[in-house]
Amino acid sequence: MRFLAALFLLLLTAATPPADSLARDAEARWVPFDLTPGNQIRFTLDVDGKPVSAILDTGVSFSVLSRAYVDKEKLKVRSGGTANAIGGVVPLGWIDTQSIILGGLTRTGGSISVAALPANATGSAKPIEMLVGRDLTADYALDIDYDARRFRLLRSGRMPFKGDSAPLSVSRERLVYIGETTLNGRRLRPMIVDTGDGNSITLSAEAWATTGIIPAARTSTISFGLGGPIVTELIIVPELRTGALVAPYVDVQIEQKGGFSQAMGMAGRIGSGFLQKYRVLLDPKAGHMVLAPGTLARQPTLRSTSGLLVAAESDRLRVLHVMRGGPAERAGWRVGDMICVIDGMPVPDDYASNPIATWSIGAPGRIVSLDLCDGTRRMLALRNFY
Repeated sequence: MRFLAALFLLLLTAATPPADSLARDAEARWVPFDLTPGNQIRFTLDVDGKPVSAILDTGVSFSVLSRAYVDKEKLKVRSGGTANAIGGVVPLGWIDTQSIILGGLTRTGGSISVAALPANATGSAKPIEMLVGRDLTADYALDIDYDARRFRLLRSGRMPFKGDSAPLSVSRERLVYIGETTLNGRRLRPMIVDTGDGNSITLSAEAWATTGIIPAARTSTISFGLGGPIVTELIIVPELRTGALVAPYVDVQIEQKGGFSQAMGMAGRIGSGFLQKYRVLLDPKAGHMVLAPGTLARQPTLRSTSGLLVAAESDRLRVLHVMRGGPAERAGWRVGDMICVIDGMPVPDDYASNPIATWSIGAPGRIVSLDLCDGTRRMLALRNFY
C-alpha cells in the first residue's frame, strides 16, 4: 500500500541566475536510484563537491536542501519567506551554491532553497538531504527507467523509446510540471506531474465532483507532505486516460474540499505511484511526456486487505491510519497502536524490503496474528473492502 507523498511547491525565486551545461555523453550518464518506502526516486548527486542524498521531485519549483544538512555543514543561509506544501506552510531559507552535478548536467552558481525535510515525508527512518526540482530538470528531457532503477537527462526533443504521448508543460504561475488526465469522459487539468509524490493519482474534491462517478466502494488513507499529514478518500477507478495512454484500475485519492490542489489552482496530481508502472520521458520544452508499459503495468493494483497503514520504527510498527470500513476499524484498532510481532516473527530492521511486510495486503480470508508491544495479541481477518 503506497501512501506517503512529498509534494512541495515553492513560490519564490532564486536570487542568482546559474549557468547550466549538459555533457556530450549525457545519454550514457545514467543515475542509479532506489525507491523509498514512500515510493519516491532516491539517489545521490554532488553539491559543491560533496555527495548528497536526494529525491527527484518535479512537483518542486526550486530545489531544496534540508535544514539539517545545511546546519551540519555550517553553511550560511539567508531568510526567504515561506512556501506552500502538502499539509501546511513551510518556512524557507536560501543558500548560494558553487556547483551541482546531476548525471550529465553541471550547474555552476545559482541558489537553492532550504527547508526542513522530515523523514516521514519519504517513509524512511533516515531523512534525505535534498529535493531536486523543476529548476534543475525542466530544460531537458528526463528519461526515467523505473524497471532498471535509473534515470538520465537528455537534450530536449530526444525520443529514446516509443510509447503513448500525453501533454506536458511547466506552469507559468507555479513553476511545476503539469499535464492532464481524463476520467469518465471528463478532461481534468492542470494536473501536477509529480515524481516526488509517492501516491498514484490525487484529485481535488472539486475536480472529482465533475466526473460524476459514483464508486461502488471507497475508504480513507493518509499522506505525509512536508507540511504535515492529510487524510483523503481512496477509491479504485476502472479506467483513467492521460493523452493516448489508457490505464486500467487506478487508485485515486480525493482531497477534502478546499484542499491543497484546489488552493493551488490545480485539478490534482499524477504521482510516482502511477508513473512507476511505465518507462517515462518528461520533456516539457517539447510539450509532451511519453509512457511505455513497464513490468508493473501488467500487474494488478495492490489493495490493503488489513485496513492498517503503518510505519516502521526500528523493531516495531506504528499504526498511522486505520482505513475506513476495513477489518482493522471493525476490530477496534487505533492510530498509535504499536506492533512488535507478526505471525510469531519480530518486526525486522529491514521491514520495508522484507517479504513479511506483505501481510497487510495478504489474501482475503487469511488470519494474521499481531502482537502489540504491550504484550497483548490480536487476530486480524483480512478481507477486500474497497
